[in-house]
Amino acid sequence: MDYTEQLILFLIAVVANWFSALAGGGAGLIQLPVLIFMGLPFPLALATHKIATVALGLGATMRHLREKHLERWLLSLIVLAGVPGVITGALFILDVDARKAEVALGLLTLGLSLYSWFKPQLGLVNTARNRSTQGIMVGALVLLLIGFANGALSAGSGLFVTLWLVYWFGLDYKTAVAQTLVAVGLGWNGAGALTMGTVAEVQWDWIPALIAGSLIGGYLGANTSVQSGNLTIKRLYEVITLIVGLKLLWGPGL
Repeated sequence: MDYTEQLILFLIAVVANWFSALAGGGAGLIQLPVLIFMGLPFPLALATHKIATVALGLGATMRHLREKHLERWLLSLIVLAGVPGVITGALFILDVDARKAEVALGLLTLGLSLYSWFKPQLGLVNTARNRSTQGIMVGALVLLLIGFANGALSAGSGLFVTLWLVYWFGLDYKTAVAQTLVAVGLGWNGAGALTMGTVAEVQWDWIPALIAGSLIGGYLGANTSVQSGNLTIKRLYEVITLIVGLKLLWGPGL
């Protein structure tokens, strides 16, 4: 790969991860199809993308730590509940028809967009709920299932976490996006990257440009999110989930 292609990879990573850090997911909408378009088969592109997205979590974490609105108990819950699902999903996807899984995930992602759109007050105010033992256990179970989707398909699963935190635990969109980027970006993506790097091939010479772009894009997107209001983030979330859902249904081709 020459320097021009490396620059293209870097710029794509910046844009993809800026959007992801702003809405709480969706980097795979742009980055993963581009890797496939540039010649990588799906399993190789997925493993390469998965490793690069760890930098998204790192860049976003660097910005959100300055705001002091991260909830440690919730971050721990997301990581502990979701990581086993991530590892299982990463191993599972190696033996199934990825296209069928993409279609199913696409339909579910479209549902997220429509649900948020038809709930105009959802996520605009932080109202704590379901903090009992039973509520936390239900929340953890769903996070485990979302983690499985994250490990199997690195496109849009963070969006599910964001909406689940809003719906079940009563977070506003800005706070939910922050928790998602840190816990999913570092914890889940780190576990997925480690698993993929162990059991699947990775295009290592593409990784430096992708990591640099993911780090910068993650930081810039998190900064934009911090400066935006909940209504703006909610609308962006709805648009991005709509696009991600349609893209998954359309397929990996550009």
